[in-house]
Amino acid sequence: MKAAVVKSADEPPVYADFDEPVDAVGHRLIDVSASALSRVARAKAAGTHYSSKGTFPFVAGVDGAGRLEDGQRVYFFGPRPPFGAMAECTLVPAEHCIALPDAIDDATAAAIAIPAMSSWAALTERAKFAAGETVLINGATGASGRLAVQIAKHLGAKKVIATGRNEATLASLQRMGADVTIPLVQDEGNLYRAFEQQFREGVDVVLDYLWGPSARALLIAAAKATTDGHAVRFVQIGSIGGDEIALPGAVLRATAITLMGSGIGSVPLPRLLHVMSEVMHAVVPAGLQIPTEALPLAEIGEHWARADSLVRTVFVTG
Repeated sequence: MKAAVVKSADEPPVYADFDEPVDAVGHRLIDVSASALSRVARAKAAGTHYSSKGTFPFVAGVDGAGRLEDGQRVYFFGPRPPFGAMAECTLVPAEHCIALPDAIDDATAAAIAIPAMSSWAALTERAKFAAGETVLINGATGASGRLAVQIAKHLGAKKVIATGRNEATLASLQRMGADVTIPLVQDEGNLYRAFEQQFREGVDVVLDYLWGPSARALLIAAAKATTDGHAVRFVQIGSIGGDEIALPGAVLRATAITLMGSGIGSVPLPRLLHVMSEVMHAVVPAGLQIPTEALPLAEIGEHWARADSLVRTVFVTG
């Protein structure tokens, strides 16, 4: 079969032949139709993800959409190594397969699954979000953050506050449900005042896709401006703004802030798969949208390094 084959951590996958998987007990063979280019897929291929095995060659890709041998359409996650999602066929544990609603096409399912799961799991599994609460999304202008705005509103957020560096994209989030937008490209004093105003009015959950300086500013603002005893759940999801912050200990003593992370590892896999199923069934009713570009799998080498945070690249086999 043809697949995106990773031969070493130092070079991108190549479109090449790879042995077809053989059926195994407890697994399902899947004819793959679409697989998204995700940060996780890149990190596993580069050997930098904590789940990387360091054994070559293997097929790239961690999730996708396709058909079982009986023709049922499914979304799947976590193929059995050395097989991956970016291939004509793959092998997946049976419990990692989720039936797809007829209303969602394969490319959309592949594109939306991981970015939508990031906020849905953070809200429902980690923060234990309740309808009527206020959610602040730090880094809402990327694909995952834009979906987070839509998902927070769909799940019943009373108020959604969105931050980001791209002011044009930030403004567009008002059409997706953001009630307040805060540009991160402003002087530090104004940024702190903008954050403090929101915490004075009441923020229940922060979904942080950035970490780094903006997360530090949010946590300090929360400590200064949150009403005594009001609980703030700060959920760390991504770190494109920086891997570390220097946080004064007083921030955690000054108010009822709970720091937690959300992702593969902090949420048990069965619960993540449950979230994926909820996402798939919510795409059409909630009007969830993610810009997607479908490209032939044969072009994997040309597009592997692309990093457009707004458009989701999906490789298709047909």
